[in-house]
Amino acid sequence: MAKLRVAVLLGGSSSERPVSLKSGGAVLKNLDPARYEAVPLDPSTDLVRLIQEAPRLDVALVMLHGRGGEDGSVQGLLDLLGLPYQCAGVLGCALAMDKPMAKDRYRLAGLPVAPDVVLRRGEPNPAARVLAELGLPVVVKPAREGSSFGITVVRQEPDLAPALAAAFSLDAVVLVEKFLPGREVTAAVLGNDELQALPLVEIIPGDKYRFFDYEAKYTPGASREICPAPLDEATTRRVQELGLQAHQALGLKGYSRSDFILSQQGPVLLETNTIPGMTETSLLPQAAAAAGLDFPALVDRLIQLALDSGVPAAGRPVPRAGH
Repeated sequence: MAKLRVAVLLGGSSSERPVSLKSGGAVLKNLDPARYEAVPLDPSTDLVRLIQEAPRLDVALVMLHGRGGEDGSVQGLLDLLGLPYQCAGVLGCALAMDKPMAKDRYRLAGLPVAPDVVLRRGEPNPAARVLAELGLPVVVKPAREGSSFGITVVRQEPDLAPALAAAFSLDAVVLVEKFLPGREVTAAVLGNDELQALPLVEIIPGDKYRFFDYEAKYTPGASREICPAPLDEATTRRVQELGLQAHQALGLKGYSRSDFILSQQGPVLLETNTIPGMTETSLLPQAAAAAGLDFPALVDRLIQLALDSGVPAAGRPVPRAGH
C-alpha cells in the first residue's frame, strides 16, 4: 500500500514563527512513517520547492500561525496548486484573522460578543474615544495578529496610550474591547460537513500572568488547563454550541478553536482560531485526547479531513488515506 506524501508547512515569516516550528515539529513527530512520507517545507525559504513538489504531494498540513498562514495567503497558493489541506480556505481564514471583520460575522449570526471600538492609524485622539465609548478596563488588540500576540489589558488611564501605540506598531487597525472578567474556556470543533464539538478546556493563567497572553499561552507551566472543563452540563452544551455556530458563521472547515469568557451575562465569544496550535502546551490536542483521539490519531483525522474537503482546484483526483 503506497504511502501518502504529506507536506507539513511550518515556520514562515510571521511573528509566530517559533510557535509554528513547534507545531510543525510535533506533527512531524507524530506522523506514522508506515503510512505517510513526511515532506517538511518552510514557505519562507522553500516556496519554490513547494511549487515544484506539489504534483508529487497528496495533502498539506498547514502549521503556519499568524500572517502568511492563518490569513488565507498560503491557502490561496495551495488552491492554485490543487493540493488539499486540513484548515479553512482563503475566505474563512481571512475573516477569522481579521478580528473586527470576524466580530461583524458573529453579530450577524446572533453570537454574544463584547462591546468594542475599532480604531484606525492616524485617527485623532483615539484614547479619548476609547474612554468615552468603553471606559476602563479594556483589551487592546491589533486587528490581524494571532495567538494573543500584541494584546494588552489596560486597567489604568496612563497605560492606554502606550498600549494603543504598541498595537498600531503591528497593524493599521486596532480593536479595543471592553474587558469582561470571568473564567476563560475554549471550544474546539472538528469536521467539514458533519461537525464534532470536542470537550471544553478551561484556561487558568498562573499568578505571574494577568490574562492568557502570548507568554502565558506558550510558556510550559505558565498556565493550567483543565479538560474537560469543570462546568455544569448546561453551560458546557451552550459553549460547545456557540463554538459550532462560530465555526459556521465564518464558513470554516477542517477544524477550529473558539475562545470564550464566562462573564456574569453568560458566555461571550472572543475569537476563533483556524489553525490552532499543535505544540506540547496547545489546547486542541488536549481536547482531542479527552475525546479519545491521541496526538497521532488527531493528525490522522486532520489528514482525512483535508482529503475529504473536496476535489482540488487543479482537478486531479482526491487521494484517500492509504490510497
